[in-house]
Amino acid sequence: MPEPTKKDETPNGQPAESVAPESNGAPPLPEISLEVSPPPDDDAAPVSSPTPQADDANSLKKLSVELPNDSVPATGRKDSVWSLGEGQAPEELDKPVDSPPLSTLLTEKPQSGTVPVGGDITFVAKVEAKDLLRKPTIKWFKGKWMDLASKTGKHLQLKETFDRITKIHTFEMHIIKAKENYAGNYRCEVTYKDKFDSCSFDLEVKEAGQSQSIDIRSAFKRSSEGQEDAGELDFSALLKHREHKQQDDTPEVDVWEILKNARPDEYEKIAFTYGITDLRGLLRRMKKIPKEEKKSEAFAKKLEPAYQVDKGGKIRLVVDLADPTVELKWYKNGQEIRPSPKYIFEHKGTQRIMVINNCNMNDDAAYSVAAGDEKCATELFVKESPVKIVKGIEPVKTTVNERIELECEVSEEGAQVKWMKNGVEVPTGVRSRYRVKCEGTKHYLVIDDASREDTGTYSIMATGGTSEAHVQVDLKPLKIHMDLQDATVLLGKPLKLHCEIYPGNVPGRWYRNGQLIQPNDRINIIHRNKVHRLEIQASSLHDAGEYTFVPEGYSQSLAAKVHIIDPPRVHLESLNFPDNTVTIVAGNKLRLEIPISGEPAPRVVWMKGERVINFSILPKCICPVHIALCDNFLSQVILDSGHRVRAETYGDQTSLTIDVTEREDTGNYKIVLQNEAGEATASIKVKVVDIPDPPEAPLVPVVGGDWCSMTWEPPKYDGASPILGYFIERKKKQSSRWMRLNFDLIKETSSELKKMIEGVPYEARVFAVNAIGVSKPSEPSKAFTPLAVTSEPTMLVVDDVTDTTVTVKWRPPETIGAAGLDGYLVEYCIEGTNDWVVSNKELTEKTRYTITGLSPGCKILVRVKAVNAAGESAPRKPPKIRVPRHLKQTYTRRVGEAVNLVVPFMGKPRPKVIWTKNGQPIEPSHVSIRNTDCDSIIFIRKAERSHSGKYEMTVQVENHVDTAIIDIQIVDLPGPPHSVTIEDVWGGNVALVWTSPADCGNAPITGYTIQKADKKTMEWYTCIEHYHRTCITITDLVVGNEYFFRIFSENMCGLSETATQTKKSALIVKEGLQVKNPEYINHDFKEAPKFTQPLINTFAVAGYNTTLNCSFRANPRAKVIWMKNKIIIVDDPRYRMFSNQGVCTLEIRKPSPYDGGVYSCKAINDLGEAQVDCKLEVKGQCGMGASPVCLPG
Repeated sequence: MPEPTKKDETPNGQPAESVAPESNGAPPLPEISLEVSPPPDDDAAPVSSPTPQADDANSLKKLSVELPNDSVPATGRKDSVWSLGEGQAPEELDKPVDSPPLSTLLTEKPQSGTVPVGGDITFVAKVEAKDLLRKPTIKWFKGKWMDLASKTGKHLQLKETFDRITKIHTFEMHIIKAKENYAGNYRCEVTYKDKFDSCSFDLEVKEAGQSQSIDIRSAFKRSSEGQEDAGELDFSALLKHREHKQQDDTPEVDVWEILKNARPDEYEKIAFTYGITDLRGLLRRMKKIPKEEKKSEAFAKKLEPAYQVDKGGKIRLVVDLADPTVELKWYKNGQEIRPSPKYIFEHKGTQRIMVINNCNMNDDAAYSVAAGDEKCATELFVKESPVKIVKGIEPVKTTVNERIELECEVSEEGAQVKWMKNGVEVPTGVRSRYRVKCEGTKHYLVIDDASREDTGTYSIMATGGTSEAHVQVDLKPLKIHMDLQDATVLLGKPLKLHCEIYPGNVPGRWYRNGQLIQPNDRINIIHRNKVHRLEIQASSLHDAGEYTFVPEGYSQSLAAKVHIIDPPRVHLESLNFPDNTVTIVAGNKLRLEIPISGEPAPRVVWMKGERVINFSILPKCICPVHIALCDNFLSQVILDSGHRVRAETYGDQTSLTIDVTEREDTGNYKIVLQNEAGEATASIKVKVVDIPDPPEAPLVPVVGGDWCSMTWEPPKYDGASPILGYFIERKKKQSSRWMRLNFDLIKETSSELKKMIEGVPYEARVFAVNAIGVSKPSEPSKAFTPLAVTSEPTMLVVDDVTDTTVTVKWRPPETIGAAGLDGYLVEYCIEGTNDWVVSNKELTEKTRYTITGLSPGCKILVRVKAVNAAGESAPRKPPKIRVPRHLKQTYTRRVGEAVNLVVPFMGKPRPKVIWTKNGQPIEPSHVSIRNTDCDSIIFIRKAERSHSGKYEMTVQVENHVDTAIIDIQIVDLPGPPHSVTIEDVWGGNVALVWTSPADCGNAPITGYTIQKADKKTMEWYTCIEHYHRTCITITDLVVGNEYFFRIFSENMCGLSETATQTKKSALIVKEGLQVKNPEYINHDFKEAPKFTQPLINTFAVAGYNTTLNCSFRANPRAKVIWMKNKIIIVDDPRYRMFSNQGVCTLEIRKPSPYDGGVYSCKAINDLGEAQVDCKLEVKGQCGMGASPVCLPG
């Protein structure tokens, strides 16, 4: 191949008419090479895109231009073979030209090669990596777009190596067992950041000579199954000499000739006729057969495939017409071209010429000419001249905050250049520090406010060269106008440090105790001109220390010390004691550890009342200030309790210790804290609780047969804890063993003792109980003996009656008891009055007595009482009805069932029983009633609905009456619903509406059953059961059917016997479905928190986990806060909080008496808040050394 050359320029400096490849104006330029070769052989198959054959001797020499994208057919742009164009003298090709600039990446390019079918070939590209920071990116292409990275396999392999000594990247492409279709144009592209390089090369796959006797039908059959290339075309049959089978006597047919003369739609039929199975391979083969070009009837000579011209030059496009009379039209990118100063049309005999003057990049396009029905096309490529650096940039040395302007002059106005810093392109966006401007051929890079980061090597890159210079930015001398000042700040107050330095735009860093300070929500760092400020919104103890400001780039620094002081504080809220009251059981050890704070550490003094507690100071705490503080209290009385009560202070807390608590330790204790920032005091109430004193001896005012009533007074001292109740014990007077009568505490100061033996003397005593324990027993009561009155006399009858006397007799009582019988007392009263008169002033021992002094004709009532030491016998027992539990509610039975109720009662003598129904007497024919001495029975053999009602039972003994009401409800099946109607029909849906049944069966309606039936079959199917509403929409109905509907009502007895059917049917139409969607207003579900289940007062046992539960609803989701004694519970390991679906739970792990108190749960959202409270009391008995007990109140 001849050496690449380039066309000369004309003497006047204007570029001559030439052919140029497509260029987008950006480096690098494509590689251009001229190749002089003879016209292609007509018999040879084309390797790449076919080129048009020349018509005269001037076209014997061709110009081959290798571009980055050049493997499309001859009719497309960027072909690999280009024509010189009309008017170009062939002898100009022999003139020497300047070589284009070498590539900046590829040091060795892959070269075109030839390989036989089935052979291997390797293409190598090398890139030097001396100036590269990472490996460049390489891509291999076939044709215009096919990326070969995805085609690697057994026929194509890509390999990359790197030589660390020579620093060269080697990229190889191996083609293994080449096939004919591998021939064509290939391209290699290398990119690294903004650098780009490419190279095109050709691969020619040669095929061995073929014998004309090869059978095409055997050549285009599929290879045998199971081989490696099974399914691919077996072209080896065309290359190898095989022993052909003996052919039959049928005459040979030239299939190629048949196919050449046939239409494309007949190829498949011909292949099937002659047994060719590989139709695709046949078609591929036919495409490679050179076609005889049909001679144009309109053109004697057509346009060349492509033309090239330099920017600013002109070019002539010439065609030669066979018929000069044919009308000719020129087109650019499909748009017709009109004559103008730019486009000039010329006629020279049969030649038609279009001259394009002053070519620019817009003229780089596809051109075509139409002569009648025929067209010919070409491409014009405008070559842009490289932009050269006329005046380079100069080095600059300056200081920070100054303006830097780098100037460069290029050869053309409006040229595209690229500014680089240290090999990286300079950003020139809106927010960039760099500004780029262009004035004619001069280009400027401006940095308004230079900094030390701008130091570096700057370069400008144009298509024809580069220029670079070094820029050095140094710091200005530092001057301190205002130094940092030491500061003392109260804890929580803002802290501000500021200084002033020159130059003003120098940034700096703040350090605290050598640690870099970063700005955040609390710390704000401000830099304005010369002023540097450090602001801390709320100072903390960690903010104390030595602060340093270091200007960036300077060795000098500014320093100051910051002291944080905090007034002393006593943190009683950490004790979680209600009302700051500590309760301790007498005899236990009390140790109160109270956190304190203050900077510097405060001095602490404990006092009880007005007396100072003797305290001990740790050796490290002894200082003159402590001694002065102690001297202030020397004039006061010092509480001297030995070593039992002592106060200590260490670290961040102070403690009060009482080894063995006594009742005298109850009182208010005061804590006094002092430091240079202020003074603080706090008070704590210590409450020592103990078991109560024993109550006074109990009194027994009333004694019965086996019972007595007892009263007593509360103890004088309750142990500083409320009395919870009392225990009672009794014993026989002669015995020494006491027996406890109650295990549940008695809250009152009186009780009734039962189950005693009549006639046996007893004594009783009482114990008081509080939260601490049980008191000692009280003194025993005076001895008492239970005695019972006798039962009433029996068989009282009238023995004789006169005008003024009545004689009655009776029998002794059935039960007399241990007190015996002293006698009888006879009383009478006149009928109609309630005044009973004692007839015998003295007791009579006889069982017969005559009442005298009566008025003739009067009616009297007589009663007799038995009297003994316990008193008089009761004359009568009042009646009492004991209604069974199941009869206190409505008694329900179904129609036809039996009703049998037994109601017990009591009373003496035998009471009189009366039954009524709804205020009317009961008819014996409907309801059977049987009464005995102790109960009454009501019986209905077969219940009916008329038996429903309220039955009243009255029991009477003399003037004493007791009543009870029993509600009996007899239920039956309900009636059918009333008036079922079809409300609406749309689509496959039917809306039904009905009213409740008139007869509910004496029971509430529990639901409805809806059924449907097709009009054709009238077979009923259930749609839904147990439906509660009186309207429904039936869906999923079959379009085109007609339906009837019926509804059953249902109560506790079951479905109604009949159903109500719709009078009209519902036809589900097939077409014209229009549904009117109702408008719905979105419901606002937002609401403020509202507790649906409040907290409940809870008693817990010490040492066992307990939980507090509540629930609320809120939208949006509310934040839940738990509090104890109005103090928020935060990060306390003894508490666990849960919240799930509005249910809130607080778990207290192994609570102690200290955990008692008032707990609150608060829910908060944007719409409001809600809170619930409860009281928690922890029960438990503490022994020696146990923790203090928290008691209510």
